[in-house]
Amino acid sequence: MRGRSEARNTARIGAIALWVISVCAIAESIPPSPPDHDISGFAIPSRTPRTPQEIDADFVRLLEQATWGPSDALLAHAKAIGAAAFVDEQLAMPGTRFTVFTPVPANRPDDCVDDKTLPVTPTSYCARDNYSLFQLQREFFRNAIGAPDQLRQRVAFALSQILVTSGTDISLAYAMQRYQQMLADLAFDNFRSVLLEVTLSPVMGNYLDMANNLKPNTKTGVEPNENYARELLQLFSIGTVELGPDGAPLVDAQGKSIATYDQDEIEGFAHVFTGWTYPTAPGQNPRNVNPRYFDGPMEQRPANHDTGAKALLDGKVSPAGLTMDADLASAIDNVFNHPNVGSFIARQLIQKLVTGDPSPLYVRRIANVFDDNGAGVRGDLKAVVRALLLDPEARGPAKADASYGRLREPAQYVVAVARALNATSDGVFFRVQANAMGQPVYTAPSVFNFYPPDYVVPSTDIVGPEFALQNTSSALARINYVNSLVYGGDVGPDASVYGATGTHFDWSTLTALAGDANALVAKLDALLLHGTLSAAAQSTIVGAVNAVSAGDPLGRARMAFYLVASSAQYQVER
Repeated sequence: MRGRSEARNTARIGAIALWVISVCAIAESIPPSPPDHDISGFAIPSRTPRTPQEIDADFVRLLEQATWGPSDALLAHAKAIGAAAFVDEQLAMPGTRFTVFTPVPANRPDDCVDDKTLPVTPTSYCARDNYSLFQLQREFFRNAIGAPDQLRQRVAFALSQILVTSGTDISLAYAMQRYQQMLADLAFDNFRSVLLEVTLSPVMGNYLDMANNLKPNTKTGVEPNENYARELLQLFSIGTVELGPDGAPLVDAQGKSIATYDQDEIEGFAHVFTGWTYPTAPGQNPRNVNPRYFDGPMEQRPANHDTGAKALLDGKVSPAGLTMDADLASAIDNVFNHPNVGSFIARQLIQKLVTGDPSPLYVRRIANVFDDNGAGVRGDLKAVVRALLLDPEARGPAKADASYGRLREPAQYVVAVARALNATSDGVFFRVQANAMGQPVYTAPSVFNFYPPDYVVPSTDIVGPEFALQNTSSALARINYVNSLVYGGDVGPDASVYGATGTHFDWSTLTALAGDANALVAKLDALLLHGTLSAAAQSTIVGAVNAVSAGDPLGRARMAFYLVASSAQYQVER
């Protein structure tokens, strides 16, 4: 029997060969999508009923989109109750909550240091646990691996990448926990509520300079800060140009795009967003301009608010003399009711959950649901998420369009691979792995997120946002991650983390099939690739498995899993 190091080297060589094969074979190996889906049960009345393999493939794709990754148990459950019932079950599921980290002073006290003396206690790592996002990121991966409310977590993460705040500026664990918990709580709420609560979040107020934004003062030369006003419009709601219902830019008689706002409107919104300060910390007296504190929504200071009339979108005006609440409501309603919002948000949610380059018709259908959920309600995120997951463009066992799909971004990739092995984890291992691939969660390099929604894959005309993170270093980090997971075995508890349990994987299902290389590869093809593995790639993997001694079922299972999970065909979710 070969040693583990030799098996690793053989697997690496096989992975490189498989990568070349699979990149060339992705498009040609996928059959056309069947027409006329009945999204409630995946029935296709216009053709012969689908095979069991096609039905399984459709449900695996659903789990890739609606969860952090399929597992055998979750696949069986989804098939038993049906697609629509599974989505509805997820929409109704109570949310898993982050630990409510205790507020700490904005500036770390000198005595808040990391004590590495063993055994570790809950307070040993004061600096790391309170003044970095370590514990929050760890919990993110722990929940993604094992918590039941998978769809809420996926949507909350998508919202966090649209309405961005970042640990690059706000590294207080309790502050970022409050913001991310807010997005999770609002994931299936109304988008107007999202806009309002994000606007009043002191984390956002700090990140984009709305907190302690003062009205104009001719004597001191103070002018309202425009940062939040600009990003609210450009990134969080409507974009820079007028859009049609399908998300395509509208043009004027000269064929030029039409701007959604100008400097006067940015200034108008900036003046609306004056007079808000951080919440008052317990035991402190309210100040005209409060210091940084993040537990609770921002507070009003009418003396610092501009009460004049303000220019809003589409020629609308927020009249003079309004209360701060009324002025804010006027501005939020003005943005929320702009016709761009439905297609602007629908397209990005589709990109985050289903495909990076959705068709205009897909965007239009979901935007229509945003505009009216069927009961006259605008902005119903629950209805939007349900519609985009059950849409015919999302469903189907396979997709023929070469532009369809999305690169699994690092956070999704590391979790999906682990969930396929029924992993249990405290999240420490996966945090490190996602960081190595360029995506330390909740720590985007700028308000523009880790990647822009309009990024075009080089040498193509295909929009693939997550490919902006793909480079030589991150590509190797992905392969190294799978190699470490597969051949490194279980990961023991980190001695510096109080209550750590480590990360554990279950190979029993795969080792039971290891005697038959074809059956083993077919199992992985079904669970990880919903049956799209090309014939050339399948032959390569079966050959590699058969090269491992039949007396080493774990080694054979590892070889097969490593080659599938590190392949381009798996990394590009189609």
